[in-house]
Amino acid sequence: MNTQPKTFQELIDGEIPVLVDFFATWCGPCKMMQPILEDTSRQLGEKVKIVKVDVDRNQLAASKFQVRGVPTLILFHKGKILWRQSGVVPAHQLVQVIESQILTSA
Repeated sequence: MNTQPKTFQELIDGEIPVLVDFFATWCGPCKMMQPILEDTSRQLGEKVKIVKVDVDRNQLAASKFQVRGVPTLILFHKGKILWRQSGVVPAHQLVQVIESQILTSA
């Protein structure tokens, strides 16, 4: 049986925190975030899901969460926004923020 979330809303409403990277293919700083997100994923493993959302292809999602600039990172847990920031965030800071938010929202 497939228990994968079918929609973005189901994904962010889930028990596992989700870090969403709103990005654009033409955005230089967004390209800088890719290795940072990979590093963060390695460090946190199953504690968090990391999802990339192309704002040009998913304008509805970008609009719903008032994404005005890219990259914008938003951390969701059980449908709530725990943290958000625009711009490049260093891996150590990202890991620290996610871990502190997960602990306080658990």
